[in-house]
Amino acid sequence: MKSLKIGLATVALALCTVAVQAQEKQHSDPNVRAGEKALLDGDFKTAATQFEKALPTSGSDPDVVYLLGYSQFQNGEYKKAIASFNKVISLDAKNVHAYYYKAKANNNIAVDRKLKLKETDREALLKSAVADYTKAIAINANDAKLYQNRAIAYRDLGILTGTSSSSNYNKATATDAYNKAVTDYEKVLSYDASRKDIQTEVKKAKVYRDNLK
Repeated sequence: MKSLKIGLATVALALCTVAVQAQEKQHSDPNVRAGEKALLDGDFKTAATQFEKALPTSGSDPDVVYLLGYSQFQNGEYKKAIASFNKVISLDAKNVHAYYYKAKANNNIAVDRKLKLKETDREALLKSAVADYTKAIAINANDAKLYQNRAIAYRDLGILTGTSSSSNYNKATATDAYNKAVTDYEKVLSYDASRKDIQTEVKKAKVYRDNLK
């Protein structure tokens, strides 16, 4: 398959779907075709608009709804993206990418301090992210990025519940979260032991855990 590059490494997952469709046949819905072109051009706002227009006729196609959710994610429209990925999962329960990006969206919302959220809501979002990464791992147990991102969610949960000034401070919960983050980071290292960034994250998680009050 010809490699498609538009300057954003994370676009690869969505482009894979577009590339396969392009090789097999053009989508019958002109709005989908316009959305795919915009996506390939890196114009996520236009892509989202076009895929939304396609929903009345193509809303039962999990690939189309996934591309909508992916475009929304790239636009920072995380709540819309989550709704789209939930729809994808209802149509295709084994769509690893939908679980992955839904989890990332929930994690991004949870750690955004500009959003006025209750600490309990942030905790629930992080636990939801962990659950979705776990579901994705159950489908594809050999994808290192799933473990790495679940580790990030666990780390963020540890930070949230391990901050003594937080309304939902819980040392036991934080300790467990850091321990699980370390386990997932070490799983990533089992795929590539040379990754200095992950080695550093393991050390940081252990320090955070050991310094809990």
